Amino acid sequence: MPTQPPVSSPSEARSPGAAPARPERDGTILEARNLTKRYRLGKREVDALQDVSLKVRRGEFVALMGPSGSGKSTLLHLLGGLDRPTSGEVVLDGEVVSHLSDRDATRLRREKTGFVFQFFNLIPLLDVYENVALPFTIAGIDPRHGEAAARIKDVLELVDLVGRERNRPDQLSAGEQQRVALARALVAQPAILLADEPTGNLDYATGGEILDGLWRSCDERGQTIVLVTHDARAAAYADRVLVVGDGKIRDEIELGRRAEHDARPLIMRLALLGL
Repeated sequence: MPTQPPVSSPSEARSPGAAPARPERDGTILEARNLTKRYRLGKREVDALQDVSLKVRRGEFVALMGPSGSGKSTLLHLLGGLDRPTSGEVVLDGEVVSHLSDRDATRLRREKTGFVFQFFNLIPLLDVYENVALPFTIAGIDPRHGEAAARIKDVLELVDLVGRERNRPDQLSAGEQQRVALARALVAQPAILLADEPTGNLDYATGGEILDGLWRSCDERGQTIVLVTHDARAAAYADRVLVVGDGKIRDEIELGRRAEHDARPLIMRLALLGL
């Protein structure tokens, strides 16, 4: 896992708070085609993923759920272009990521994706505003004025951090730090947000605040999200759950878009499947 997440390059074409530009609701933005990822361990080879295919529609919230070692984080890293498959293809918004050069893959990540990890990866010397503004700063855009400032204000409101702009990470709770990381990922209005166990370091109540922020960004703004989790309570926020085990997608559970996120129906379905 990288020490700092890739930082999306902000687009000046969309207004603050607007959903990413998208055609039909059921259009595919992300596709995996027969992905296999093989690692060498000593003298033997191990398949972390085996012939995995999936599609994610624009504006959809998808959870990849499975136990530790199931291959779900490996799959997320391939989908986000952080790693390359041994075989198969990843297509993001019409571009075959797995066929791009390292430079072009980095460009596509910055232009199209946002990442939130289990560890917050905030810069300790920067305050909340400066951490959230980092994509604009890297792009050479003044984050204190114009659309950039409006978009930063908008995401800080979304994650309920207005009034904490001047605090540094060590002055924040763990949940607040993760909300800063979420705001930073959303401020560039990425085509797709990839979240790898974003509640893994948080208690249940605080984790719920992060999941509420993710869900609102999807429901209110059309943000496409792929969430990796081992927790059915987190997966219950998704429209659709892909159950990952032993490097394969074992089942697909349609939950639909719901304002309530009771995990019991999902837990019962998983129990029927013996999971």
